[in-house]
Order: sequence, then C-alpha cells, then structure tokens
Amino acid sequence: PKKSASVQSLNAFWDTSAIVALCCVQKQSAQARQTARVYARQIVWWGTSVETISALNRLIREAYLTGNEIPQAFAKLDYLRRHWTEIEPISEVRTQAERLLGVYNLRAGDALQLAAALVWSKGNARGRPFIGSDNALSLAAEAEGFDTVRVM
Repeated sequence: PKKSASVQSLNAFWDTSAIVALCCVQKQSAQARQTARVYARQIVWWGTSVETISALNRLIREAYLTGNEIPQAFAKLDYLRRHWTEIEPISEVRTQAERLLGVYNLRAGDALQLAAALVWSKGNARGRPFIGSDNALSLAAEAEGFDTVRVM
C-alpha cells in the first residue's frame, strides 16, 4: 500500500546495525532503505557515528567494501549525520544502560543504544518504533515496550 506524505516523516530510533545497512550494500540494505522511507526522521545514540565508522572500517578490512563503495559509504554516513537527531550521553542514559545490563544479555554499546532510545521515549516506549538488525537488542527493545522493526 502507498504511504501518505504524513507517514513519510515519522520518528524512529535507529540502532547502528540499521544505519550501517543504509550506508553500504548488505543483505538487509534494501529493507533498511524501505524502512527509511517510512521512518525518515532518525533518532540515534550519540556514539552511533563512531560505531558506524568502526563497522565500515571492519567491512573494508574484510574486503566486503572495496573501490567506489568505500567513499560512497562514508558519504552516506555524512549525509545521515547531518539529518539525524542524537541523544546525548547524559547521566540518565548511563543509569538506564547499567539497569539494562542487569536485565538483558546485551553488550555495553547495545545497552547504551537502548538506554538512549528509552531517554528519547521519555520512559514511554510503547508504540515507539525501534529499528535494528541485532536480534538480542531487538528482543530487549521489545521487552522494554518498543515496536521493533527488524531489518534482516
């Protein structure tokens, strides 16, 4: 079904895994791009750009990104960074991340991302979209009340 123009500007929290899929060609990239058409206003954690650069450089070292794909991936990241909204590393994010680590099987970076999403939602995650391709993080986001959109 065709989406209305008002749907085109929905806010959603984007996990780094989904941002990486927007920056370069991966198996989940087509679904990530389709999701970005609906959830065009990306909310991200303050460390997302660092995590994305780390992922892109790993893909370069592993020869998944080569030639023209490399500058294109970094140009796409630069474009996204100019338009997304970042949740700053405030003490509330740290406190939430520490709590999440005690509840879910998450890595520290994932706990910080989910904590940032919770700060963005002002403690009311129900009905708020959380977009990512990391299964453990998506499960934790669902348990916290987010409507997860998995780009797999």
